[in-house]
Amino acid sequence: MEENNSLVYGLEFQARALASQQAESNDVRFFVATQSLKPNNQLHVVDLNEDSSALQSRIFAHPYGEVWRLAASAHDPRLLASCYSLLKGTQVVMETALLTLPESLEPKDGEEQEFLAFENVEKLATEGYGVEIRTTEFHPTDANQLACVVDGKIVLFNRAEAATRVVAEINAKNVPKFTTGRWSHFHQGNHFIALHDCSIKSYDVRDPNHVVWSIDEAHSQLVRDLDCNPNKQCHIVTGGDDGVLKVWDFRNTKEHVFARSDHHHWIWSVRFNTYHDQLILSSGSDGKVLLTCAGSVSSEAPEVISGDGGGGEQGAGTEPREHLADGLLQTFDQHEDSVYGVEWSTADPWMFASLSYDGRMIISKVPKQYKYQILL
Repeated sequence: MEENNSLVYGLEFQARALASQQAESNDVRFFVATQSLKPNNQLHVVDLNEDSSALQSRIFAHPYGEVWRLAASAHDPRLLASCYSLLKGTQVVMETALLTLPESLEPKDGEEQEFLAFENVEKLATEGYGVEIRTTEFHPTDANQLACVVDGKIVLFNRAEAATRVVAEINAKNVPKFTTGRWSHFHQGNHFIALHDCSIKSYDVRDPNHVVWSIDEAHSQLVRDLDCNPNKQCHIVTGGDDGVLKVWDFRNTKEHVFARSDHHHWIWSVRFNTYHDQLILSSGSDGKVLLTCAGSVSSEAPEVISGDGGGGEQGAGTEPREHLADGLLQTFDQHEDSVYGVEWSTADPWMFASLSYDGRMIISKVPKQYKYQILL
């Protein structure tokens, strides 16, 4: 795949759910699910052959409903969580299920079928906790633990038993509905961060009544997404309806440490690069995917690397290393509709996918000049 060329994968239906392979894998793989009102939704497993720059897909039937959110397990490459809505009688309800892919994605000999079937589908018991299921998140280190954001609750599940069961519930006071949520990579995985209106709150799952920290009025309008920096403790990135991307150090909740307002409409998705966390992707309703550098507050900041205020190991007369400047690096504008999801590949740190509502998924690469400036 050429650095400056993007690969386009088109779906038959509208879509807004995108996830990347998280568990151990040498392959560039993305999962995308459709959002059709008809009972014929699909989940596509899309692999990139880097030698031929060709995309190969396997399509699974997802007859359970229109998919709003997908998450991939960090422990099992065959396990996904789907949040979907369906019509029961005259009422639209939301459910969430764990989907297990078969060991082999190749069709069996002599069988020609349009759609593949999941090996197992386990619906989680969310009835009685709320109506709107925003996300189901796999724990970063505990393969058996899940968190489901339902209305103003965070419902914790455990998979160690024969069936996944509820083990705890965090009922946020004075919070009618969360927007989404994510596990923190640190604090032994005991903190879950949730978004509500314009605010951010972190909860200790061992004590449902304990708010560890909160950032009130983090954005001037609704906060839609967040991500945790996997390489720098206490740093998160958020994006919202004010079109502003912000990086926070939650040890000081009064002020963000980095902000950019390059989007012209709502930001729907924000992601730190797993390996080079100065690179941040964001996507929004303006149809744009933006690659931003926040090097000054990353784990690869000059003073962090050198450890001596910037002198490092440079000898006399040597040229100082040129670091990427903070700010907007690149605008990717191949989409023609709102871009609801953007995800980095875990197999290739320079590759990412974006998904717009018209069913177009685009796989792109970080431009060469920025890649070499980081590496050399």
